Amino acid sequence: MPTAERERIYERADNKGWKKWGPYLSERAWGSVREDYSPYGDAWNYVTHDMARSRAYRWGEEGIGGISDNKGHICFALGFWNHKDNIIKERLFGLSGPEGNHGEDVKELYYYLDSTPTHSYMKMLYKYPQQEFPYNRLVIETSRRGRQEPEFELLDTGIFDNDEYFDIFIEYAKSDQNDWLAKITVHNRSAEVAPLTILPTLWFRNTWAWGYEQYNARPMLNGIGNKQIEVNHKQLGKYKLYCEDADALLFCDNDTNTDRLYGRPNVAKYPKDAINNFIISGGKKSFINPNQIGTKASAQYVRQVPAGGSVTIRLRFSDQTLLSQPFGDFDEIWNKRLDEADAFFADLQKNVTDPELLAIQRQAYAGMLWNKQFYYYNVNEWLKGDPKMPVPFQGRVYARNENWRHMYTANILSMPDKWEYPWFAAWDLAFHTLTLARLDPHFAKRQLAVILREYYMHPNGQIPAYEWNFSDVNPPVHAWATWKVYEIDRDLNGVGDVAFLERAFHKLLLNFTWWVNRKDVSGNNIFGGGFLGLDNIGVFDRSQPLPMGGRIEQADGTGWMAMYTLNMLRIACEISLTRPSYQDMASKFFEHFLHIASAMNNLGKQNISLWDEVDQFYYDVLHTPDQNARLLKIRSMVGLIPLFAVEILDEDLLSRLPDFKRRVEWVLTNRPDLASLISRWHEPGKGETHLLSLLRGHRMKMILKRMFDETEFLSDYGIRALSKYHEQTPYQFELNSEIFQVRYVPAESEMSMFGGNSNWRGPIWFPVNFLLIDSLLKFYQYYGDDFEVEYPTNSGQVMSVKDATVQVAERLINIFRRGADGRIPAYGFDEKMQHDKNFQGLYLFYEYFHGDNGAGLGANHQTGWTGLVADLIEYWYKYQPANMLTTGTEK
Repeated sequence: MPTAERERIYERADNKGWKKWGPYLSERAWGSVREDYSPYGDAWNYVTHDMARSRAYRWGEEGIGGISDNKGHICFALGFWNHKDNIIKERLFGLSGPEGNHGEDVKELYYYLDSTPTHSYMKMLYKYPQQEFPYNRLVIETSRRGRQEPEFELLDTGIFDNDEYFDIFIEYAKSDQNDWLAKITVHNRSAEVAPLTILPTLWFRNTWAWGYEQYNARPMLNGIGNKQIEVNHKQLGKYKLYCEDADALLFCDNDTNTDRLYGRPNVAKYPKDAINNFIISGGKKSFINPNQIGTKASAQYVRQVPAGGSVTIRLRFSDQTLLSQPFGDFDEIWNKRLDEADAFFADLQKNVTDPELLAIQRQAYAGMLWNKQFYYYNVNEWLKGDPKMPVPFQGRVYARNENWRHMYTANILSMPDKWEYPWFAAWDLAFHTLTLARLDPHFAKRQLAVILREYYMHPNGQIPAYEWNFSDVNPPVHAWATWKVYEIDRDLNGVGDVAFLERAFHKLLLNFTWWVNRKDVSGNNIFGGGFLGLDNIGVFDRSQPLPMGGRIEQADGTGWMAMYTLNMLRIACEISLTRPSYQDMASKFFEHFLHIASAMNNLGKQNISLWDEVDQFYYDVLHTPDQNARLLKIRSMVGLIPLFAVEILDEDLLSRLPDFKRRVEWVLTNRPDLASLISRWHEPGKGETHLLSLLRGHRMKMILKRMFDETEFLSDYGIRALSKYHEQTPYQFELNSEIFQVRYVPAESEMSMFGGNSNWRGPIWFPVNFLLIDSLLKFYQYYGDDFEVEYPTNSGQVMSVKDATVQVAERLINIFRRGADGRIPAYGFDEKMQHDKNFQGLYLFYEYFHGDNGAGLGANHQTGWTGLVADLIEYWYKYQPANMLTTGTEK
């Protein structure tokens, strides 16, 4: 029987109903592209963290543990004051890109602990120091560090050493679609009683101050007595926030303090930072509105939290008038939603038996769901500037995203990370949808559908890359994600959503055509896509013109496009089962794949191949202006990506598609040059299957030999982005007496390419590891147990591709598991995170991981694609030998 939460998920496919209210606030709006109206695109300095408390935002809102409606009009989040800081804690602090020695970096400790897909129950934890927050020290110490040194983190300051901090648990539970409860529980971890001011804050996103006639209606918050805030909003209607046992209600307006920021007279008498000023001043009443009206309001709770003890406050937000007992049924509703959440995950995780893996997977799911955000960006309006602004708009000398004026987004999107990456990123989102599909197939499908819509996709067919530069080129993974989401949805519901598949197929076809027309410069089926999301993996910045001129023909770009053709082929075959005319499209992509495979072996019929017979590996080819060509012999993920181009077609499917089968057989008969490229088509594999792949048996084994070599790609924690071979033997390229070098760097980047906040020269990245695992399992589907490999290379252990693949998945999962030494690799050498009882059972899902020790690096809440660990746990249970699941040897 479906659980209550599963039934709510399927009530409607959009983000309304039970999903109308959710964690849709960003964690950082300051320093973002959308809020940048500077002439030269200096987003980090146009609105800084220091300015954020005083400046009203144009495009979004931010908060700690916040929620909002699905269009971000009414916002709620938590503020705190430890009675030591010189500002209240309304937003998470971190360093901007230029300040960080490895780019932007949040300097806080917080954890997403739980959430259901409809957000009927949610829970997170924020750790707040009792001593003065070390804002300046974090900035100053980081400024002393170079790129060769690690980031200076909040724990490194020692502010948590004596346990002088609060564990603040923020929880929500819904009574109904427009009726939600909030509970904030504060634990004092120190040995002394400690004061804390808690400020649950309700406000409206500012839509009225920018000079647009249709949005000039100002909503209103109104205090009723000392415990209620009445909400009046033209579009959303009336609500009340009930604040149990509040000390006071504080009101101001969500308008910019232009006097503080720009030396200009304020429009609002009680601007956005008035509540901050009231608290920090010790309660100076002239800062807040005595009439208890405004567009921003906080309930004030001043509490003395006992040593080792806790305090709890409760609130309720409802569209119903609950005059007598707004909290009378609070506990009953709360316990019911918590039980329903447990029932939902018990069903979802029914295949997982290890308690540690259950906890890791559930928090990965929680991170995926908390990272939803209302994303609003009208590029045309943004480029022109608004009619009214806090300071006059000076125009844009550098007009970022100038060619994307059609783009108008106002959707709930899955963010990579709501602090470090609180903006749209297309290839990240594609990976998110796999994990999200297990939770909420409607939401996952909607994510893919929306980025393919005409108000996202460029009229020329390009999918926007990411907010900082929509025109950059990310890997074409959306057809793959579309098929994977379709499969997950079909497995959950017993029937496939062919209408979704067909709708996506048409838009993907436009995008595929853009790739062919724009990124195959010579028309020879070899692609040079650019940096392809792999940032600094090459010797040159592949998104920029080469310093010597010429061009690079990319093994990864071409591998991605071969994968794209096979993804489109598989989708077309599936649609053809109900719409036979799509067999023509299946034939088109079958033949296009063959031409790409042919070109990889003979570039433009020049006897140049991306495959190097000496090294038995794929490399990029550099074409210089003097018409010379050379392989760039860097052993990197670039050479592994051709593995992704693999598809299995079984005989039953082909028999149901006679026109497609006839065309395939004609091509194989009449084009033996192309037929020879297909791996053993006429030799059916396991279960009467046929294999389409860029790699036949020998080349596949040679690549796997390198990939499974612990002195090269195979780490104890997954597959490295660059071979460890380059640690002692860096790749060097000399140009005009200057040496360009690629060296194995297992941790943070030592260079500034793409901001230096990520590194593809050695660390372990979950998205490409997941694609490798997914692809190798397809190879196993064809070859079965007969195709054996040595794993690890030179170990003498021989096993099937499946068993080797499962062990790679296990290495990735082990990043989060406590090992025999009692340590969790992701937490590196931080003793408090490793062993302190109040840090146990708390997981962070980092952007990427150290290539040698598995320590987490980069954005520490990028549960987006690192959330794929939840899927890897499912894979591990599905493909692990049965005896491993029953003999107690899971660890």
